[in-house]
Amino acid sequence: MAVHQATFRRQFPAAGTHEITDAVARELQRSGMTCGAVTVFCQHTSCSLVIMENADPSARRDLEAWLDRLVPENDPLFEHTLEGPDDMPSHIKMALTRTSETIPFAAGRLMMGTWQGIFAWEHRRLPPTRTFVVTVLGE
Repeated sequence: MAVHQATFRRQFPAAGTHEITDAVARELQRSGMTCGAVTVFCQHTSCSLVIMENADPSARRDLEAWLDRLVPENDPLFEHTLEGPDDMPSHIKMALTRTSETIPFAAGRLMMGTWQGIFAWEHRRLPPTRTFVVTVLGE
């Protein structure tokens, strides 16, 4: 079994879901492999990953709004607030979601469903640059 690993960085304009499927697919193509699995990992504690609807953005907006209602800013019980009112909520949102996704591939292509995309879910309003690790395992 062969392994290909690379990192890429992204600066997102704001909080929300941002599609990174193309960046992951490019790393799969660079690997030259045809069958196996790709893992994407986000190296941060206030940004996460999700496979979600990529055709109608209202599905992602609804999910984002739901999580914002579940974990609101300015909770008086939060101690970790030095970086602003969105800091602790962003950590909780990351912990409730995922920091990695694994996608099978065949014939050199991600085996995503018709309406699926890989999204970085930025939880900070003024996000820093984020780093993602893509690991391709296969043949």
